[in-house]
Amino acid sequence: MEEGVGLRGEIGPFWEQSTAPVIAPLLKLCVGGCLAMSLMLLFERLYMGVVILFLKLFARNPHNTYKWDPIQDDLELAHFVYPMVLVQIPMYNEREVYQLSIGAACGLSWPSDRIIIQVLDDSTDPSIKDLVELECKRWASKGINIKYEIRDSRNGYKAGALKEGMKHNYVKLCDYVAIFDADFQPEPDFLWRTIPFLTNNPEIALVQARWKFVNSDECLMTRMQEMSLDYHFTVEQEVGSATYGFFGFNGTAGVWRIAALKEAGGWKDRTTVEDMDLAVRASLKGWKFVYVGDLKVKNELPSTFKAYRYQQHRWSCGPANLFKKMVVEIMRNKKVSLWKKLYLIYSFFFVRKIIAHIVTFVFYCVVLPATVLVPEVSVPKWGAVYIPSMITLLNAVGTPRSSSYLFD
Repeated sequence: MEEGVGLRGEIGPFWEQSTAPVIAPLLKLCVGGCLAMSLMLLFERLYMGVVILFLKLFARNPHNTYKWDPIQDDLELAHFVYPMVLVQIPMYNEREVYQLSIGAACGLSWPSDRIIIQVLDDSTDPSIKDLVELECKRWASKGINIKYEIRDSRNGYKAGALKEGMKHNYVKLCDYVAIFDADFQPEPDFLWRTIPFLTNNPEIALVQARWKFVNSDECLMTRMQEMSLDYHFTVEQEVGSATYGFFGFNGTAGVWRIAALKEAGGWKDRTTVEDMDLAVRASLKGWKFVYVGDLKVKNELPSTFKAYRYQQHRWSCGPANLFKKMVVEIMRNKKVSLWKKLYLIYSFFFVRKIIAHIVTFVFYCVVLPATVLVPEVSVPKWGAVYIPSMITLLNAVGTPRSSSYLFD
């Protein structure tokens, strides 16, 4: 007891002596920096809100921005009028969902001789591998052109699997590749609604669909994830598609022009966001992307904290690492306009992928609590209350039904 009192007696004077000359100035500097970043984040949200409002008022959408004509039958060419499509399904120990995803892919409506289903199984559990292979054989017996592919090692993880999948000889016959993660279930008309954008507009490299969450009501964590991701799709993807023809590929529920994918250098495993990496490289080659918000593909949200933490770590660290690797390449690029470079560097990477995470953790979890211990430093009400409230309300735009959670 006496030792504890003595320790507090030693720390107390040291804290008081160091607060004014050292800690308080540093904390004030941190507060000022965080407030500046909060304003940057707010202005970015307001800018995107204005763009979305403009798009809604003038009924702007991909179908009246780009040419979209359904593929017409030709008696002479028969099914050859339809482009050859590869459908890739990367898997890793997907015991619960492998049947649903393979079944949904095999159920896609498209001429059977113009589509190849490719299951890329990286499973390490032999029993799951056997089940997936058996499911592929079952669909093959029904006349579906389905390929079951495995490899010796998991080098590169998902990017490595997709890269290996593109090396097979039969892929050379294909014009486009649709990618679905193992928990995604596209509707049968998915290709009919996406491929025409690519066939009618040679400048388009990617058509991205929206995600539809089937387990959003499972728990509070999935409901909050739904709110965040709905904003991403309803606002961020929509704005990027409508203004600069660029947005980050979501890694699934999208169709790529294989020629564009190859021109961009194909899949690379240098970061944990291989999908964003490919999208940025393709954009710097001059290709455009289209986001189709009314086309939804069913999938599941992480419902356990462990899965959620892994996903968020990948999404927060990967973009910052990619930005570090590509910022010089973006600045030196001569194929895209100056405005698109600024959009990529400032809006897409710096504010949304870096500033947003710094403000969320450093400001709200470190700096604000620290000001309680240092009375010499105060945070203005507009920075501590009004800006966070406005950003949170803007984030709720994509999921109005969950707005009640903001006030709980």
